[in-house]
Amino acid sequence: MRISKFIAVAGIVAVVVGLSACSSTPAETSSSSSDAPIGGDVITPLTMEADDLQGEIVDLVVGQVLNINTGDLATDSYTGEVADTSVASFVKGTSGGSAETNPGVEALAVGETEVTLTNADGGIQPLTFTVVVAE
Repeated sequence: MRISKFIAVAGIVAVVVGLSACSSTPAETSSSSSDAPIGGDVITPLTMEADDLQGEIVDLVVGQVLNINTGDLATDSYTGEVADTSVASFVKGTSGGSAETNPGVEALAVGETEVTLTNADGGIQPLTFTVVVAE
């Protein structure tokens, strides 16, 4: 009888200790002045279809990327020419291996520039559009 009481008491103690480990206590906060999230501010890319870019005005902010979906055409078949390379730059798409990336335009500085995309596979007219970059 003594052993069963001991086991019962030990079981109750184990349950109480186990539940107290689950209780919440206020977390200590650091008073660091660098409470920014890890990775800093992230700017979401803007994705558009290549077919929708002709004659468009695309608004970006500095650091943002225009991700160009090429549809059925190979992502690495596009080349781009940026009139003012201090405002934006063309990023060539890649194809092959285990990864594929779309071509794009990266906003570098405040301003406005014209971008012309051509496709090496042919069959499409050059796509010309304007990129306006704000802060």
